[in-house]
Amino acid sequence: MIEELYQNKYRIKSARLPGWNYGADAYYFITICTYERAHYFGEVLFDDGGVASVALSEIGKIAWDCWLEIPKHFPFVVLDMFVVMPNHIHGIIVIRKNEQKCDDVETQNFASLHNDGWQPNRFGPQSQNLASIIRGFKIGVTKYANNNNIDFKWQSRYYDHIIRDERALRAIRRYIQINSQKWNRDRNNPNNIWM
Repeated sequence: MIEELYQNKYRIKSARLPGWNYGADAYYFITICTYERAHYFGEVLFDDGGVASVALSEIGKIAWDCWLEIPKHFPFVVLDMFVVMPNHIHGIIVIRKNEQKCDDVETQNFASLHNDGWQPNRFGPQSQNLASIIRGFKIGVTKYANNNNIDFKWQSRYYDHIIRDERALRAIRRYIQINSQKWNRDRNNPNNIWM
């Protein structure tokens, strides 16, 4: 991780795309990890045929439910494929502010480096953008954990990727779909030697 000096303190450099308006209509691939990749959300189980499934813990079920409730709090969001793994969540969030909302996520408005999403960075209130969506989701899960005396903590940041075309969307959907099947080789699995 690259660190930079900000107000005389070192911090990890932002992974955000400089100049991109993260409130712009686009498809965003998100990965959110638990603190130190602790297995708060459950475990991956393999059946006799080698097929994997995630057995969610109580807080894992809450993370699942909170993810599904994102559009209730952010009506301009459409959820695409997602998965809750033992220590992270992968999901595709679609922001649709400038087009008529439709239930069919196949009506693409892919991001382009030359569309309305490309704007100078501005500081100020961060609402109705990707960061506020993720912040609200994380707060919901954390609040439940705190209210129910469940040991739980998020990693402070999250990973995002702006999906720019149908091919990338298909590849990311496939990655999410088979994520539990590849758990034994997953970089988010702390049991892997090469971590």
